[in-house]
Amino acid sequence: MTTPGDPKPCCVPARGAAPAQAVRADMARTTGHDVGCAQPIPGGPAILGTDAPVFAADGEAPARRVVLRPFRLDAHAVTNRRFAAFVAATGYRTEAERFGWSFVFHAFVPPGLEAPAPEGTPWWRRVDGACWSAPEGPGSSVADRLDHPAIHIAWPDAAAFAGWAGGRLPTEAEWEHAARGGDPSARFPWGQAEPDETATLPCNIWQGDFPHRNTAADGHAGTAPVGSFPANGYGLFEMCGNVWEWCADAFRVRSLSRAAKARNAVAARGAERVMKGGSYLCHHSYCYRYRIAARVGHAPDTSAGHTGFRVAYDA
Repeated sequence: MTTPGDPKPCCVPARGAAPAQAVRADMARTTGHDVGCAQPIPGGPAILGTDAPVFAADGEAPARRVVLRPFRLDAHAVTNRRFAAFVAATGYRTEAERFGWSFVFHAFVPPGLEAPAPEGTPWWRRVDGACWSAPEGPGSSVADRLDHPAIHIAWPDAAAFAGWAGGRLPTEAEWEHAARGGDPSARFPWGQAEPDETATLPCNIWQGDFPHRNTAADGHAGTAPVGSFPANGYGLFEMCGNVWEWCADAFRVRSLSRAAKARNAVAARGAERVMKGGSYLCHHSYCYRYRIAARVGHAPDTSAGHTGFRVAYDA
């Protein structure tokens, strides 16, 4: 289990969990094997990374050319409805359920619930019983959020669902290629336009003063239902913002610098995996990682109230 002081706590703190809860039959009306929402992504040359990094220590640079085979990628992040079907069919217990707790953003912690904050990131709270089916802990439910992305998802949970659904997690290169929507120069899935606080609201991120005041100008203080924002050129929704998405790759910084070597040693010890896309908690002043080239690495048992995924499939 990772500790709260791991690198990049601004984006994802550490692992989480809760007691397994019964999955109601009406939450499992669809199956994970329904890949009708998967969009075809053309193969060929693709760009990975950027030559204008914001967080060089994350390994955003340099931009490099890769060649990909055609594949398919879910148009949406995996929803609570689809994840419930997986749990109902397999009895799977997530990492959060096995550990017994997960991290919940402070504004969503039920009043009066004792939930300690990890050192250095007081906006997170360790909540006993928080997991995918009880996102804010005991007494909470996803019954009214079946079309929202499943959260409190760790890397093994995402990989297990993907295998059950007949797919796999996308590689980082596939994820970036798909997010660009056919425009190799795209900074965001929608192009070059920077989101702002009032007029340009193309994704679900934070507006206001993080972590104290969220104006929710984009209509969502937490997760948004999938498909809430326009799709990119490949028909993919919310590739940036809403929830962080796990990729298949081990995290590594491509640099020979001393700092990069130290970071890679930490990543290797923790078997860290790549996460992409940012979340509803990202803000330009704080965690400017809702850019396509942005990336973080975290231990595979990491989960929180904004960690999710989508599934890729071989063409």
